[in-house]
Amino acid sequence: MLDRRWFRSVFKKALPCLFALLSLSGCKPDKDEPEFLLRTALLVNEEHTWYKAFVYFGEILEERSKGRIKVEVYPSEQLAKEIEAIRLIQADVIDMTTTGSTLTNWFEVATFCELPFLMQDSTDMNRYINGPIGKLMEEEMINKSGLRPLGHFERGPRHLTSNRPIRHPDDLKGLIVRVPNVPSFVTLWKALGAKPTPMAFSEVFTSLQQGTIEAQENPFALINNAGFAEVQKYLNLTGHVMSWVYPVMGEKQFQRLPPDLKEIFLEAAKDMQAYEHRLFLENEKKVQDALKAKGMEFIEVDKEAFQQKCEEAIYNSLSPEMQKIYDQLKVEKDAS
Repeated sequence: MLDRRWFRSVFKKALPCLFALLSLSGCKPDKDEPEFLLRTALLVNEEHTWYKAFVYFGEILEERSKGRIKVEVYPSEQLAKEIEAIRLIQADVIDMTTTGSTLTNWFEVATFCELPFLMQDSTDMNRYINGPIGKLMEEEMINKSGLRPLGHFERGPRHLTSNRPIRHPDDLKGLIVRVPNVPSFVTLWKALGAKPTPMAFSEVFTSLQQGTIEAQENPFALINNAGFAEVQKYLNLTGHVMSWVYPVMGEKQFQRLPPDLKEIFLEAAKDMQAYEHRLFLENEKKVQDALKAKGMEFIEVDKEAFQQKCEEAIYNSLSPEMQKIYDQLKVEKDAS
């Protein structure tokens, strides 16, 4: 017969694991458990405006729903990288994330979220978002990717960072540039003479540090947020993309909300967008000063030369249907 002391010892050691399993499985009783717990996966860290906006969203949702809705926000790709996050939402494992042109993996018109050299400023961007192209994108998002847009966050222009100054497309020859997994970005940098390498955002810093890649491109806030000033000397003001992302929720998850909570949810989403935009405008100038203070040198580039060298390749990479939309957007832009 086994000694009772042995059983007590084993049980004592196993008790913490048992509690952990109960907690993970949701078996632990909790009087304050909300009706709807919404998990959000973000690629940015806690200092970024998107993270702060989702935290604010969670606070006002919990307050306005009287605790019926709670939002958990996981930054820095803790839960998943962007494409994985979308798939987890579709599989009903998590609930929300931010995304943009990555949605071209589900529907082609999403390419206009970040099509190089199409938009010059915020005015262009807002005209597209609030016009027919924006409406089409929102419909496709729900119908083809199962995601519901909750508004949009302006990203600011994307610029190239590197360890040698880039003033003209000729300076790019052979440069290994990390890009997101977006076809138009690959087309752009190939046409300009670089070697584009699609890679998850969370892998970029280490890859730059190790020399696996030599450059990357992002808006000012993400360049600062990710600490790229530690591993990149030059910030080349290519401004090649004016873009936005959508905060999104799974359509299945949204439809589960009762009518009263849907109304509260959508109103809070509008407030989240307004809150994030205020943070974005306040942050845009500060972050440039911060990057300069960290030693990054800002380089003026020949933007016209960049645009002329890649415009035909980008246009030809679009399907005939998308080319028609592109032509229409150009007409609208010239008319404005």
